[in-house]
Amino acid sequence: MLEVVNIWKSYKDQPLLTGVSFEVPAGETVCLLGASGSGKSTLLRIIAGLEQPEQGQVRWAGQDLGPVPTHKRFFGLVFQDYALFPHLDVSENVAFGLRMLVLSQSEIKLRVAEILDKVNMSGFADRNITDLSGGEQQRVALARAMAPNPRLLMFDEPLGALDRSLREELMVEIRRVLRASGVPAIYVTHDQEEASYLADRVLLLHEGLIVREGTAAEVWSDPGSVWAAKFLDAGNVLEGSYQPGGLVRTGIGSLPLACNHIHRPGEIIPILVTRRGIRQVQDGNIGGAVTDVIFQRGEYKVTLDNSLDFFLPNPVLMGERILLQIPPSTIKCLA
Repeated sequence: MLEVVNIWKSYKDQPLLTGVSFEVPAGETVCLLGASGSGKSTLLRIIAGLEQPEQGQVRWAGQDLGPVPTHKRFFGLVFQDYALFPHLDVSENVAFGLRMLVLSQSEIKLRVAEILDKVNMSGFADRNITDLSGGEQQRVALARAMAPNPRLLMFDEPLGALDRSLREELMVEIRRVLRASGVPAIYVTHDQEEASYLADRVLLLHEGLIVREGTAAEVWSDPGSVWAAKFLDAGNVLEGSYQPGGLVRTGIGSLPLACNHIHRPGEIIPILVTRRGIRQVQDGNIGGAVTDVIFQRGEYKVTLDNSLDFFLPNPVLMGERILLQIPPSTIKCLA
């Protein structure tokens, strides 16, 4: 198991990572999700041994990896820019890490064939790297990282340079390969779709700290802070005055709030109203005129003139005034 313990790192005399700690158990894919500049890639480089922390430890099975050089950590790393050798063909790129394991030529050839088959590149062994598409090159990079049977795989924004269709295709492939191999993985991205699709557990990184962690469903349904809710686009963020009896009086009406926090009457608190689980009714607690309707994957994203938007199962008309029932289960406290 990988343990990251109280990692600190600064950049240009400004704090970048301020006491980051987490674990990656066997077989789990953990996603480090955050905005550009949040320290995700730096943290990955520290785990790989390419940079040293100013404080803290990276451990594997309890062993401090501080004095262990990168190539002896036996971690596989996949970069956004592929980092392939253009003067070597596909099979030679994949075999690069295997040559340091003192294997026979026949063993290397067999392993290269096996791993290329796993990433659906069996017929590409003799192809030049420069003749491959971006998606094919990323498959080769994945095969090279997996070939030596690493004990941990790390991905640093691997799909960032690809167009949408290729990204979706590679997401499916990476998920399939990780599930089949059982190798634990850390996946760094700023893309929420990648995080929710690939991760068993999401770690949300902001201002040098992990501010929220959990499954994708847990993190998106209850982000825990205003920043996280807005970054994840988890729903409608509002402010309201807390009222006795568990109501929050907002500019669009009073909403029920089931909250474990202690609030004073009249206290201004932020809340999240999620977009799903909302019903159109005749006597709802929120209303407005429809300003936009977009059909998305079997649902209708409806925007009202109060700037709130929700997903409804049935179409509504532009300009139509509608009433919606907002149940307590769709409202989260962000205080």
